[in-house]
Amino acid sequence: MPHLNDVTRGRLLYGGDYNPEQWPEETWHEDVRLMERAGVNTVTLGVFSWSRIEPAPGQRDFGWLDRLMDLMHEHGVGVVLATPTASPPPWMGHLHPDTLPRDADGRTEWWGGRQHFSHSSATYRRYAAAVTEDLAVRYAGHPALTLWHINNEYCTYDFGDEAAARFRDWLRHRHGTLDALNTAWGTAFWSQGYGDWAEVLPPRHAHYMKNPAQVLDFKRFTSDMLLECYTAERDIVRRHTPHLPVTTNFMPLWAGQDAWRWAEEEDVVSVDLYPDPRDPSGAQSGALVQDMTRSQARGPWMLMEQAAGPVNWRRVNHPKPRGLNRLWSLQAVARGADAVCYFQWRQSRQGAEKFHSGMVGHAGERGRTFQEVERLGADLARIAPHVSGSGVTADVAVLHDWHSWWAGDQEGRPSREVDYPGVLGAWHRALWQAGLTTDFAHPVHDLSGYRLVVVPQLYLLTDAALDNLLAYVRGGGTLVCGFLTGVADQDDRVRPGGMDARLRELFGIRTLHEWWPLEPGETAACEGGLRGTLWSEELEPDGTADETVAYRGGELDGLPAVLRKGRAWYVSTLPEPGALRALLARVAAGAGVRPVLDGLPDGVEAVRRGELLFLLHHGREPVTVDVPGTHRDLLTETTVTDRITLDRYGVAVLRP
Repeated sequence: MPHLNDVTRGRLLYGGDYNPEQWPEETWHEDVRLMERAGVNTVTLGVFSWSRIEPAPGQRDFGWLDRLMDLMHEHGVGVVLATPTASPPPWMGHLHPDTLPRDADGRTEWWGGRQHFSHSSATYRRYAAAVTEDLAVRYAGHPALTLWHINNEYCTYDFGDEAAARFRDWLRHRHGTLDALNTAWGTAFWSQGYGDWAEVLPPRHAHYMKNPAQVLDFKRFTSDMLLECYTAERDIVRRHTPHLPVTTNFMPLWAGQDAWRWAEEEDVVSVDLYPDPRDPSGAQSGALVQDMTRSQARGPWMLMEQAAGPVNWRRVNHPKPRGLNRLWSLQAVARGADAVCYFQWRQSRQGAEKFHSGMVGHAGERGRTFQEVERLGADLARIAPHVSGSGVTADVAVLHDWHSWWAGDQEGRPSREVDYPGVLGAWHRALWQAGLTTDFAHPVHDLSGYRLVVVPQLYLLTDAALDNLLAYVRGGGTLVCGFLTGVADQDDRVRPGGMDARLRELFGIRTLHEWWPLEPGETAACEGGLRGTLWSEELEPDGTADETVAYRGGELDGLPAVLRKGRAWYVSTLPEPGALRALLARVAAGAGVRPVLDGLPDGVEAVRRGELLFLLHHGREPVTVDVPGTHRDLLTETTVTDRITLDRYGVAVLRP
């Protein structure tokens, strides 16, 4: 199977989405001049070009794309050729209204934006396959073509009639019979029992709360239907170019795709990443997405999109301060990226994204943005021979599962203040601040290679996942679980006792009496100065725990907030950031996990990739970092002995 290494060949890919159809052809030659100056070696073409390629049903206009492909090849720029199927032409919706999705209220999502297609529409799929086939036939042998990019940011839901029919088919395949469906969905509640498949619908607008098991299955169905769209186009291009890798771009931690399953269908795993430059946690949230994407890829991955400056879709869109774009780009490389790309090459002058930055901004080549892009290109060229294709090793795994997220994110839950991505981010941030490199893993993955496994929250756990966690601990691993874990089975059926009995025995819990969610700003005091936020639980221990940290004061006074039984820890609240960091650092040390580098100043991140040590300074004031021994800084081509000073947003890439 083709791999990203087949494209990089010792390089780091550098470039981004190129939309030259928005510009007169004389601009194209100016673009390639600037690409050469910036060190750009890859561009993505055709992402939103369907109406240009197929101006009317069945017609084809490839002349402009032929000239572009030739121009890129002449200047040594490889092409990631996209199928344009994320944004159908207006004629499709006009002639075939069945291709347009409908929301939960039955309203049609019209053309005029993007992603206005029904994943279940046979008509849409037929047109998408035809244009993909013609692209593959025409460019399969073109020397500029290096990689295929299918569609773009798959993110559509559809509650329409054709989707409803496909949903019923999907449910028949999953559950088999109506009796099994009624059991799985718990339809005895609220008189929801189904007597005919025709009665089964997507979870459209309802008078009150929707059936959570129905909603869960619909989210699973949506991910699967979008995946069908992807694999249909992937299989077409693979047939013509079996030697070229295929990808599509994930959005970071987006709820609509089971990215574990999707990643298995990709040759290259890629992601779009847009941390807010004003967010104090922006660097950590970026690291989380990078760690997750690397784990899905099981090796090097592709940063398909980022912003060179501001985006255009936040309430206030701030530019990146001087040096931040370089810092965050090199952070991605440190955490496994072999491609650093942007949306987009040249900033648009018209359309909905004209205020979204480009590598070449409205200020042109004299602008600060392009000057920083040019510097980054030189940095990547310096380090590429030493880093491309190498891996990142982690002793810690953070468990994450989309199905658990989907199930827990229901209307009738104990606290709507509990936000799964927020809890996941808090635990990853604590590990990141402690200097511990982490992988992500699915709860049924082989965990035996990790010294420490962390479960911030997995509300839904299958029997296979539970057995896997128990086997991991029995095999000598250290496990730390956060609150509201192991509550429900695969159909969102609450397990007897409110937590699976196997987990209760593992942690030394006799009874989980009640969940005690906390109000915003409310805290729960505990022994040792620990304070919990967001959540607490009324736990009765069974007397087998080796260590407990008790709540102090209030209704839960004296009851355990934290329990340890052997190598298994349970944390029934969300400790404040400093306390969570200290707790996880202590547990990690006990499991034999050490930070990448001891004694790091605040705001400095250290990551090892292969033989290289990346030091990334996320602060604005210079700091000095102790790095025992003698190293070569590949970015400055200087020798470093025992210590190095990093300036504002400074980066060092040290080779022993």
